[in-house]
Amino acid sequence: MHLSKLHRLSVFAAMAVVFATMSPARADTGTVRFKFFKAGWFVGAQTGSGILKFHKELYPFRISGVSAGLTFGGSSTDFVGTATNLKHATDIEGVYTAIGAGVAIGAGARAIQMRNSKGVILNLEGKQLGLQLDLDLSGMNVSIQRR
Repeated sequence: MHLSKLHRLSVFAAMAVVFATMSPARADTGTVRFKFFKAGWFVGAQTGSGILKFHKELYPFRISGVSAGLTFGGSSTDFVGTATNLKHATDIEGVYTAIGAGVAIGAGARAIQMRNSKGVILNLEGKQLGLQLDLDLSGMNVSIQRR
């Protein structure tokens, strides 16, 4: 009986040491900057490129996508913001969806928040140039350019 209690106590102590030294996986935030072009007549297309800065490293990425709804005209947008819930730089990859509305006659401002299936959230704001009216559902694919 004495060995049984000693055995349980040693297992408990070993488990306590293991749990005390484990650090939970935590997500970090990176900064993003990208430029994309959007044009359409009811159905729109968008393409662009950008940079993710994460843990002092730079990761170039490409953006492509489509939108459907009320889309007329074309514009160029420079976005700056954050990518939250990143565990690895590659977590930024994936399809992001957003419902957006905007008008650009010459120059305008735009803010957007999008999320991918990995839980990464892009919080972005930027300057839009062009002649465009949109009220649409957009899907954008982000992929890191491999070196």
